[in-house]
Amino acid sequence: MSEQNQKIADERAIMKLANGSDIRGVATAGVADEKVNLTSEAANRIASGFVDFLAGKTKKAPRDLRIAVGHDSRISASTLKMAIFEALTAAGIRPLDCGMASTPAMFMSTIFDETNMDGAIMITASHLPYNRNGLKFFTKKGGVEHEDITAILKGACRAPELKGNLTKTTVAEYDLIGLYTRHLRKKICEELNDGEQPLKGMHIVVDAGNGAGGFFASKVLEPLGADTSGSRYLEPDGRFPNHIPNPENKQAMAAIREAVLTSKADLGLIFDTDVDRMSAVLETGEEISRNALIAMMAAILAPDYPGSTIITDSVTSDELTIFLEQELGLKHLRYMRGYKNVINECIRKNHSGVVSPLAIETSGHGALSENYYLDDGAYLAVKLVIAAAKAFKQGKTLGTLIEKLGHPVESREYRLKITGVEDFRDYGETVLETFEKRAAEKGIQIASPSYEGVRLVFADGWALLRMSLHDPNMPLNVESRKEGGAVEIADRVKELIADFDALDLSVFNK
Repeated sequence: MSEQNQKIADERAIMKLANGSDIRGVATAGVADEKVNLTSEAANRIASGFVDFLAGKTKKAPRDLRIAVGHDSRISASTLKMAIFEALTAAGIRPLDCGMASTPAMFMSTIFDETNMDGAIMITASHLPYNRNGLKFFTKKGGVEHEDITAILKGACRAPELKGNLTKTTVAEYDLIGLYTRHLRKKICEELNDGEQPLKGMHIVVDAGNGAGGFFASKVLEPLGADTSGSRYLEPDGRFPNHIPNPENKQAMAAIREAVLTSKADLGLIFDTDVDRMSAVLETGEEISRNALIAMMAAILAPDYPGSTIITDSVTSDELTIFLEQELGLKHLRYMRGYKNVINECIRKNHSGVVSPLAIETSGHGALSENYYLDDGAYLAVKLVIAAAKAFKQGKTLGTLIEKLGHPVESREYRLKITGVEDFRDYGETVLETFEKRAAEKGIQIASPSYEGVRLVFADGWALLRMSLHDPNMPLNVESRKEGGAVEIADRVKELIADFDALDLSVFNK
């Protein structure tokens, strides 16, 4: 391969690391057919791209930038971090080494007076398998957007691999989690106003899935008096030997449920690897995730934000809408999937004068306007803990907040792969246009407005067909209020798209 062709190939490889509003890749060898593409060199060059990007945003010279770097428990973290430090120190920057941290804590390094960073880099691939890793970037305005990632990667394509000088004088170590947890403890104490140990008498268990979230038990709950015995997988282990650190994973939720019931705890909390998502389990074993988590957070916020708008992703249940609007007196806006999408819509609403305190996905990504629109699993957990403590002191339980929330009888998701076409997005858009037209011709009600895909409304449920955010497939979400209804609705959908040959409809037979 010629030098020019090799350069083009290298640039294409770097640009392919883009994943929405962050960077993801394979960082550790050992998994069949998964070649390492997030190499030390790539991380080094991407760090240089971020320096250029941040210098342009702040109008500062690169050497004057203040940048913090942290990571979760992944086994490739230290190697990538060193490569990033090489690039930063070569640019004359003295980076802040925050060690093991959470993604939200890294953003807060730009907010706290004690740190006052211009930008931050979090080394994480969220809940993905152990061999993956990635980078998330923050400025004082929050996480970067997709177009910013493109600019950062283009800068990386121009940048050579740099070698810096890594010593105690060129890289500063800082206990960011210590500062961040003091911030969370202060929030709990101020809200409860009950001495230095306002959680005394409460039993709360935590499942960190061997990710970075173990600090919530040892540095938030225990100092405030909570009993955390029975907590699981708090020790960081980047191979995730017990279960995937993902609140959407059934095995993970089963683990925290078992921990709650076995320990007879008042509440269980579970985080993903980098602690920007969470779910919970009540003392009864009832899972507070997806629609229930949204309902719980809305119920906690409703007294302070009466009549406000709760923004969710597009796959939430009709029962959630009924609860939010009829029980809580709030408004419900279903928006496009993708945590940055719902957060940005929340920001737009507030700026336009429409009060919106919460943007939250069924995945557990939740951001509050009172907390810098930051999707912070630990902050959501703090809000739940405060509400649980208040209920505990009144002889009530947290579950009473959502006792009137209904649930669908059946819920299914089908992922229809698109194969054999050059432009899967154009093909998917054609499918959606035809799907909507045919549904209207058959007299099927179409939900409006729809910010994503096409949502059909049936007498006993609904179906939403949409494009995947990043992949060549079309997810179909179906819910029904009767036994066997989900399959009936899915069959109605299949009839409307049966002649699209590039769609893999075999999923309906599984």
